[in-house]
Amino acid sequence: MAVVLDTSSCLPERRLAAWQDIVCDTFVGLDCKSDMRGAFWGAVSQSRIGQVALTQVDSTAQRVFRTPSRIARASEDFVLMALGNNGVNGVFQDGREAIVSTGQFVIYDTTRPYELRFDDSFSQTIFQMPRKLLQQRVGSFDGLTATTFAGDRPLERLTYDFARNVSKTIELVDAAAASRLLDQTLDLLAMTLADRLHGRLQDQSVHRSALLYRLKNHILTHLADPELSLPRAAAATGISPRYASDLMAAEQTSFRSYVQTQRLERCKRDLADPAYQARHIGEIAFAWGFNDLAHFSRIFKQRFGVSPREWREQPGK
Repeated sequence: MAVVLDTSSCLPERRLAAWQDIVCDTFVGLDCKSDMRGAFWGAVSQSRIGQVALTQVDSTAQRVFRTPSRIARASEDFVLMALGNNGVNGVFQDGREAIVSTGQFVIYDTTRPYELRFDDSFSQTIFQMPRKLLQQRVGSFDGLTATTFAGDRPLERLTYDFARNVSKTIELVDAAAASRLLDQTLDLLAMTLADRLHGRLQDQSVHRSALLYRLKNHILTHLADPELSLPRAAAATGISPRYASDLMAAEQTSFRSYVQTQRLERCKRDLADPAYQARHIGEIAFAWGFNDLAHFSRIFKQRFGVSPREWREQPGK
C-alpha cells in the first residue's frame, strides 16, 4: 500500500490536529484525542478495490469518537472490519464493548456513535465497505457490532488470516483478481457473522437474519443454474416460498430482482476480466444463468448505462 499521510513531517505541536484531518479524509468524520502531545505519531496507507477501501493504520495511543453531531452532518453508510495486527483496541458501540488484540477482528457501523480506545501504540488493517455489500450477503448484523471475533474459533481465524493476506496481496495482482479476492473476503466475513447469529436463534429477529443468510447463500451458490427458482431456494433453506418472499421483501427487494442483480454484477465482473477476453459475451451471460442474450443486453444497459460490449471495450474499467 502506498503511504497516504504520515505525521512525522509535521511540527510536534501540530501532529494531533494533522492526524484528525488524516483520519477524517481517510475514513469518516471523527474526533481524535491523545495525551501524547508532541510525541504523538501516526501513519496511514490505503488501497481501493471498487467501493471498498483497505487501510493500514499505525499510530500511538489515542481515543477516537464518532459522535451524533458528526453523524448528523454526514451521509456515509459504511461498515468497518478492523483487524488487530499489533496492540490492543477497545471498541464501544450499541452498548457493547469489544477488546481486540493481535489475530482478532471487530466490526462497527458509521451510522451510529462509537468510540475506539487505544492505550498504547497499535497497528490495524481496516476494510471499509458500503453496508449494502455485506447486508446483501447476510442481512441484518446490527447485533454483532463491537463483538470480538477471536482466533480460537476456526472459521473466525480463517476469516482473519484470509483478509489479512488479501490486504498484503491486493496491489500485487490485477484489478479483476483483486475484485474476486475481495468478494471472497466478504463471503467469508458474512459466513462468520451468520455462524455467530446461528448461536442466538432464540431471538426471533436473529432467527430471521440467519434464515435470510441461508437463503441468500443458496442463491449466490446457484446463480449459474438457469433452473434456480424461489420454490427450490426456499425448499433448500427449509422454509416456505411465502416466507422466503417475506424475508426478501424486508430487504426491499424480491427473489427475482435479487437474482437478476447478482447475475448482472458477476457478468459485469467477468466482462472486465482479461482472462475472459476470448469468451463471447453470450457465453458469459449463459454461464451465469441467463438464457436470452437480447434480454441480457437490454437489462445490462438499463442497470449500468452501457451495453455489455461497450463495457468490455472501456479502457481502465
